Amino acid sequence: MMGFLDILNAIDNVMYYPILMIVMAIAGCWFTILTKGVQFRLFRESCRLVMEPSGEGKVSSFQALMVSTASRVGTGNIVGVSTAICLGGPGACFWMWIMCLIGAASAFMESTLAQIYKRKGEDGACYGGPAYYIEKALHARWLAVLFCVFLIATYAVGFNLLCSYNLQSTFAVYSFYQESTTPMIVGAVLAVLVGYCLLGGGKRIVKLTSVIVPFMGISYVVISMIVILFHITNIPVMFVEIFKDAFDFKAIFGGVAGSCLIYGIKRGLYSNEAGVGSAPNASASAHVTHPVKQGLVQTLSVYIDTLLLCTATALMCLSSGVEHTEAVSGALYVQNAISTVFGRVGPLFITIAMVLFAFTTLLGNLYYVDNALIFMNNKKEPSKKFKLIFKLFCVIVVFLGAIIPMDAAWAMADITMGGMTLINLPACMLLGGVAIRALRDYEKQKKAGKNPVFRGSDIGLDEEELEYWNE
Repeated sequence: MMGFLDILNAIDNVMYYPILMIVMAIAGCWFTILTKGVQFRLFRESCRLVMEPSGEGKVSSFQALMVSTASRVGTGNIVGVSTAICLGGPGACFWMWIMCLIGAASAFMESTLAQIYKRKGEDGACYGGPAYYIEKALHARWLAVLFCVFLIATYAVGFNLLCSYNLQSTFAVYSFYQESTTPMIVGAVLAVLVGYCLLGGGKRIVKLTSVIVPFMGISYVVISMIVILFHITNIPVMFVEIFKDAFDFKAIFGGVAGSCLIYGIKRGLYSNEAGVGSAPNASASAHVTHPVKQGLVQTLSVYIDTLLLCTATALMCLSSGVEHTEAVSGALYVQNAISTVFGRVGPLFITIAMVLFAFTTLLGNLYYVDNALIFMNNKKEPSKKFKLIFKLFCVIVVFLGAIIPMDAAWAMADITMGGMTLINLPACMLLGGVAIRALRDYEKQKKAGKNPVFRGSDIGLDEEELEYWNE
């Protein structure tokens, strides 16, 4: 196991430094320049578009935003941030913020492209994503299939292994926790619940958690703010610590792979998924009059995830003054921080929040997997037998996630997610001109006082290249 873990860590380190760090920085900055900072310039427009109606029975921008946000918001907002601070240092927070701001431009590009090249099903519903714009616009089905393989590996294996591990780790703070048995029990219970829902039961459970989770997210931010206010005198020192560590380039380049810079990039990407290629699958389902509308709306999801939820965790933990070391990396650091104000109730709240976030994330991840399986099966639903076997496989993954080492869980998630990103971002850069022309068309119509309506011919696309917009 140790040999396998060493291989995973070696791949993980090389993939993020220098490869992904360079690709993501170039892509984010290039998209920001090309769009003239669309994620900042049209922020107010993004907020307005969220509430734009879509018509009865159709998926609205807001609903598509909630689907993509639900997949982003999860255990990474709590445990991912904690791990970044404990292993990389407080400066990881700064680099997560930078990743968010430039990554929002990547989110705009990929979601706009997903809308442009989306398709309509027999039931009238829209669908699409990176696999579809890679196949249609770049004429590279093999690359689209490879992207789907990485997506399935990420959401059915990597992320679900990590999600299960993160959940069981929240129980380590309690006296009843036994390292030899508790992870297995938590993993078994979680696997049974997920399996029950995947195999057709548990609809009430899914409906209940989908209602509770948004309130839990709001409650988490409120409680984080309370902890920060209780330690308000520590805030100046906290920000000094963040910026001092973020710009300690001697320490960063002395050990880049384990620095705050790389941990900020890794955990920022894991949390907000900007440029990964997951959110466009949800974006394509929205019924809008112009692709740019959904591209703008999706930038908000990145901000909600990182600037709101991840920042709430980071500031709560750092302002509390509790020690951040490798020994407490993960849920324990957050639980120690919240205990400084709420005592024994604090860790219990984190456990409940993690249970809800983990459960909805585990099920939400498989939404993206279903789309990838359909694409790989020539746009047809897989057989019932295959779907049953695959769902049982997913249940086993959930159980295994609870009992594997922390390093293995994070490395698997990082590697599979990195593979998706290394396919999606270059594809977006190659197709960037299409999205930019769509943005110019949108702004031109807005200046003329119109509600923008998209036609492929207006930006130089012919009917053979598009399906949905030429009907």
